[in-house]
Amino acid sequence: MTIDFTCDGEPVEVADEGRTLLEVLRDEVGVRTLKDGCSPQGQCGCCTVLVDGQARVACVTPARRVKGRSITTLAGLPEDERNAWADAFTECGASQCGFCTPGIIMRYAGLKAKEPDAPLEKVHRALAAHLCRCTGWQTIIEAWDRYGQPASERDLAQAARRAELEGGVAQDVGPQVALGDGGFADDESPIDAKVAVRDGDGWSVADTLTEARAQAGKIQGRRTTADLDYPVAVPEGQWDVTLQTTWVEPAYLETDASWATPDGEAASALGNGGAFGSKLDSPVGEVAVQLATEHQAPVRVLFSREDTVRLGPKRPPLAGGVNADGSGKLRVAATPGIIEAIAMVAPDLSVELVDIPGPSTSVDVRGAGWVEAAVLLAAARGETGTIVSPAGGSATAAMNDDVITVSVDAGTVLDEVVLRSYCIGAAHMAYSWVMSEGLVVDTEGEVHDLTVRSFGVVRSSDMPRVEVTIADSNADPVNGSDAVFAAVAAAVWLANDTAPRWPINP
Repeated sequence: MTIDFTCDGEPVEVADEGRTLLEVLRDEVGVRTLKDGCSPQGQCGCCTVLVDGQARVACVTPARRVKGRSITTLAGLPEDERNAWADAFTECGASQCGFCTPGIIMRYAGLKAKEPDAPLEKVHRALAAHLCRCTGWQTIIEAWDRYGQPASERDLAQAARRAELEGGVAQDVGPQVALGDGGFADDESPIDAKVAVRDGDGWSVADTLTEARAQAGKIQGRRTTADLDYPVAVPEGQWDVTLQTTWVEPAYLETDASWATPDGEAASALGNGGAFGSKLDSPVGEVAVQLATEHQAPVRVLFSREDTVRLGPKRPPLAGGVNADGSGKLRVAATPGIIEAIAMVAPDLSVELVDIPGPSTSVDVRGAGWVEAAVLLAAARGETGTIVSPAGGSATAAMNDDVITVSVDAGTVLDEVVLRSYCIGAAHMAYSWVMSEGLVVDTEGEVHDLTVRSFGVVRSSDMPRVEVTIADSNADPVNGSDAVFAAVAAAVWLANDTAPRWPINP
């Protein structure tokens, strides 16, 4: 049995082997603009294509359902339209790693074809099918309005330098990133490579992703109905302000991936994004080299969304009490380097490490430890003040009437668009963390929230507006968005009367 359809104007005929449209398009037709961020749960929107002009997520669409129909991917949009979207996203800083934006552009293209002047409400409604972890949504909304306007003159090399400072790894900046060509590991893999997925403590290797998942008996996890747990108790004592946090998932969209040829080097799992520090020790590259050598063939190694949640490092839960004079105590899930991280901004706080069952934690996760300490000190003072990050950037923030205002000094700006984008993204991450993000982990340490929508990441329609003021500085350029992350977390917490537990509204 075969399935025939049209993809980007070209006839396609493939065997009917029970695969999804996403797998067929990426691994047989070779269209790598659409991405897999939820593997497959139909929850992130990264694989959105147009089926007879209607936006559809390809990861949960069986390929046989598009028999005889017309598929349009980002690569198949008219060139002028594709370039106009790419320019709009680049001009607004609406694409950082670029993993989610191809799907968003396809959703926008479908909406623009039906309603060119769609109001903001409908744009938000369209984005409800998508997730973006980097940009904070606001610049993506701005890109909708920017569509069709001419591009400005910018030094994209300097923009990339700023992006590297903010993201922690080398990154590209330009229209190609918005179009999904940022250099992600799995996008560069040979189309005939074998595929490896986790099978218990080992790996199932097959010719296709569907076969590998079937061999491994892979069943996607679900979102639990259990309540969040706060595994660390507040230290005893009289405190002006206290805080308990729970497990938090970094929620980067590109799940860990690598590939290698026999006796060759592995493709970097970092691709065009640092995953907020969470992929620095990812095992997939080492596994790719081992399996490629064993099978004497190119092998792609792919984490599912469930794998990243179970195995990826988390922000360590903590509990603390602080007084206005700066004295206090933090109790933190035992994490190598966390005491030193806290001491960089709060050397007078006493820190106790607590052994608790649960997923791995890491000080590499964005601002782990020092941000919570800085926020507690600010709350005890009753004002955010200026927060200086260990990297040297500084920021102030306030939240009033559903508007977050931010001022940041990151040294020489290099590129205002990129710096503003990262600051808005950091504000979104901070707001989302304080208000709604959490991961259910039971008392035995098992993770129960295993879908990308389980983590509580705030949607575009629920995110306050962020107004950013950037200092004009001649100092050496440094990371500024981490200081913004801390300052906004403090501002949001103060605006919510320093509720004693995060998230405030799980």
